[in-house]
Amino acid sequence: MRYRFPENFLWGGAVAANQVEGANDVDGKGLSTSDLTPQGVFGPIVERTPGDTNVKDVAIDFYHRYPQDIALFAEMGFTVLRTSIAWTRIFPDGDEEAPNENGLAFYDRLFEEMTKYNIQPLVTLSHYEMPYGLVKKYGGWGNRYTIDCFERYARTVFQRFRHKVKYWLTFNEINMSLHEPFTGVGLQRDSSRQQIYQAIHHQLVASAKAVKACHDIIPDAKIGNMLLGGILYPLTCKPSDVMKCLEQNREWQFFGDVQARGAYPAYMPRFFKERDITLEITDEDRQALKETVDFVSFSYYMSGCASADETEMEKARGNILDIIPNPHLKSSEWGWQIDPEGLRYLLNVLYDRYQKPLFIVENGLGAKDKLEADGSINDDYRIKYLNDHLVQVAEALDDGVEVLGYTSWGPIDLVSASKAEMSKRYGFIYVDRDDTGNGTLERRRKKSFYWYASVIKSHGEQLQPAVKK
Repeated sequence: MRYRFPENFLWGGAVAANQVEGANDVDGKGLSTSDLTPQGVFGPIVERTPGDTNVKDVAIDFYHRYPQDIALFAEMGFTVLRTSIAWTRIFPDGDEEAPNENGLAFYDRLFEEMTKYNIQPLVTLSHYEMPYGLVKKYGGWGNRYTIDCFERYARTVFQRFRHKVKYWLTFNEINMSLHEPFTGVGLQRDSSRQQIYQAIHHQLVASAKAVKACHDIIPDAKIGNMLLGGILYPLTCKPSDVMKCLEQNREWQFFGDVQARGAYPAYMPRFFKERDITLEITDEDRQALKETVDFVSFSYYMSGCASADETEMEKARGNILDIIPNPHLKSSEWGWQIDPEGLRYLLNVLYDRYQKPLFIVENGLGAKDKLEADGSINDDYRIKYLNDHLVQVAEALDDGVEVLGYTSWGPIDLVSASKAEMSKRYGFIYVDRDDTGNGTLERRRKKSFYWYASVIKSHGEQLQPAVKK
């Protein structure tokens, strides 16, 4: 069987500012929440003191080496690169009236470099970080004032980059705040459900206001939301497991429902009532939420199962979530279950639900790559993983799902979000740096680099049908 993706399908990769840029105190950048979790999102929250360092302070030094890296992405044939703007490069404390020109100038240079190679920027406004100044002074997203600060930031970058960026996202994996509130909404991890959902509400309003600002300032641009696509299957066909699966999927689909449909879904009042949650939602909020996204984007790494009786079940950890493992699936080195068909299923579920274009903006395999004596990296396991997932994207396209593009996570090795490791590698490009920060930062092409280039060049015709066992 031969696969052929549409001519206008966007091919590329995805990175985040706090995981690649480094230069954490350069050109006026402020302190972000990411800077306070040096061991990753699961690590302790640590106040920075003068002279202390962590691996994310340099990361892979993309801030200074981006021309070299963009050239490598172009060599693979990228037509899109998803990256994020570090909010603290533009507004160091978050509440300034005027932006930091040095920060804006850096992204001018970055986007111009991408344009030189005909690579479309897909830009996330807030990717697992926010100014720590807003957390310290106002309580992060728990304070309604943060909405105004985010809208000011969004309008500033839309105005500045309106001729350079035509694809935007608001918040990365916005539903993750339920599991890591400090990383998501700037709240302490022992915050109550009431506090977390109120902060999430403020973030949803801010997202809608950013969508409105984008539509006003860049009418020819498209702006989407971004979900952690944690799709679940019922563990068994027992009705109680099927109902539990519906309820647990709704916990993350709720975020998409608000952003793509323009209002809180009908199932949420009961959810809030049963958990003694009462949100402060103004008429102005309800009006703001009516501004909906142009497309729905998501990450997909693994699926999971849901059961009405999960007390005795061992869970698998993956991409922030604890999930009941599927007994029919194998797992990666990090315990993430590998389910390519789940991507096709998720694409169909989301398209049926929203009837909006979809964008796969994260998907990839973290692994411990081995550098051979001749300097090569033969990552056939990564090639198989990506091949099998892209085959399922092709199947979804045949199902009638409208998919704008695919950006694999970490096209170049970067600092992982979960534990701030370099040893958990995703890239087509190897970076010589280890978990303690040692290494030359030299870039080196892996076997998957050439494979992905061939897939892009052939519009997917190089993909091989998955072998079912």
